[in-house]
Amino acid sequence: MKKCILISILIFLLTGCSENSSGSSIYSEPVQQQGETFWWNETVFYEIFVRSFYDSDGDGIGDIQGIIEKLDYLNDNDPQTTTDLGITGIWLMPISQSPSYHGYDVVDYTTIEEDYGTNADFQELIAECHSRGIKVIVDNVMNHCSNQHPWFIASAAGDPDYIDWYRWSDTNPGYLGPWGQPVWHYHNSGQYYYGLFWSGMPDLNFETAAVKDEMFDIATFWLQEMDVDGFRCDAVKHIFEDGSQLENTDETFAFWQDFNDHYKSVKPEAMAVGEAWDETAIILQYLDGRFDFCFEFDLANSILNSVNSLSPLNIRSKMAEIRDLYPYHQYGTFLTNHDQNRVYDVFDGDIDKAKLAGAVYLTLPGIPYIYYGEEIGMKGSKPDPDIRRPMQWTSGANAGFTTGSPWHNLNNNYTQYNVEDLQADDNSIWNLYRTLIQHRSEEPALTIGTYQAISSSITSIYAFIRQYENEAILVLTNFSTNVLNSPDFSAESTNLSVGDYSVMDLILQEDLQNISIDENGGFENWQPLLLLEGQTIYLLKLLKL
Repeated sequence: MKKCILISILIFLLTGCSENSSGSSIYSEPVQQQGETFWWNETVFYEIFVRSFYDSDGDGIGDIQGIIEKLDYLNDNDPQTTTDLGITGIWLMPISQSPSYHGYDVVDYTTIEEDYGTNADFQELIAECHSRGIKVIVDNVMNHCSNQHPWFIASAAGDPDYIDWYRWSDTNPGYLGPWGQPVWHYHNSGQYYYGLFWSGMPDLNFETAAVKDEMFDIATFWLQEMDVDGFRCDAVKHIFEDGSQLENTDETFAFWQDFNDHYKSVKPEAMAVGEAWDETAIILQYLDGRFDFCFEFDLANSILNSVNSLSPLNIRSKMAEIRDLYPYHQYGTFLTNHDQNRVYDVFDGDIDKAKLAGAVYLTLPGIPYIYYGEEIGMKGSKPDPDIRRPMQWTSGANAGFTTGSPWHNLNNNYTQYNVEDLQADDNSIWNLYRTLIQHRSEEPALTIGTYQAISSSITSIYAFIRQYENEAILVLTNFSTNVLNSPDFSAESTNLSVGDYSVMDLILQEDLQNISIDENGGFENWQPLLLLEGQTIYLLKLLKL
């Protein structure tokens, strides 16, 4: 009870409250002003683990040609069809040569993993994506490589050209990593080498200028020769160490500033998103000329916690905190990714909760990232291979992923949760994702518009306004399992100009009760004459009469 009181006080202090004429509280969040946005703010990204997406040649391993074959599923470039998701960006997990299934231990940074195809295949994929208006970013693993990389082998052998490309010690310094893991590993040469994540991935030593030059040249290769649109940069907190301080060092911040300067000089319109897996206060330090934006991990947790608790308090509080901390809308939104248990498992198989969570982050500000299979309710919990299983395309043999033997066993729910069946079900999670992506792409208010939470007469409703120029969308989400009958909504002020507005339910395509905006841009006790179904989202478009 004390914790709930403290949270309520925090929201009051962050946003302020006032009393309406009936004595009820009006949630009064400050009006947000329109800010600068970029192409990525108008993009919905889809994260693909190539090995698990689609196998084009029957060897049981997903490949680049498989992605090309399935591009019409992602975006067929025809707004009249209803069988594609409508995504406009792809993030490819590591695709360079690697001895491991996951690819985060690279042995050749400029050659496509042979299991996935060739450099020519990748260039074909880029051309096909760009013809559909799909941007492509690739995982950029700069912190470490494989212990089978020729650089490391040469360094371990004492090659003077490579000896300083890694950190070596005659004795074990003894300190542990951020999560208690050993970071100094014994080599049969008799020395110890530094590798934050495990012995198979030694960290590169960026104190050696040649290492930095080489990695910057590799970035240039991907931007120029392979024509990617940017990078998802892995493990960005760990580039430089300062003794036993293994993350967020001043040298690390300076490095990413240099990297930003470099890739912008090669391709000014390119983008880089950082994986700074930390709290918001730390993430903010990786902006301001270092990354275009980073993933907002605390926000993701807030969404999941709110949905699980059937209360929007957590997410509303987090949005009130971060709204004006970041440059305007410059943060990546998501639910889970390839390092976390899948959404379906987070909610113990409750598909309604999975749908609700997806609806929330696809309507919030920021840049949304969908983890492949999230849109069909794929399941998966640690260990990592089990959250990276093959995509479920059909209820047939091998879930339609391959004609051969899949590299990893399939989820046991693929006969129920697969693309083919869910596309045919108007009420499925797939169709909800597609509908929201479509509205997001068609309504600038949902991509680059301002965000402002408003008050509701019912605390289980999360209500906010997204506005761009003369159009506004009121997003109403019922977090409870109950049907709510004609709740009312209020706001002291908004960016809306005074006057009467028509209200259209975009999803149901129904006209609702008009709304009148006062001289402060506010409204009080407005009822849209709408039944809000449990765990359901509503998009109400406001147009001035």
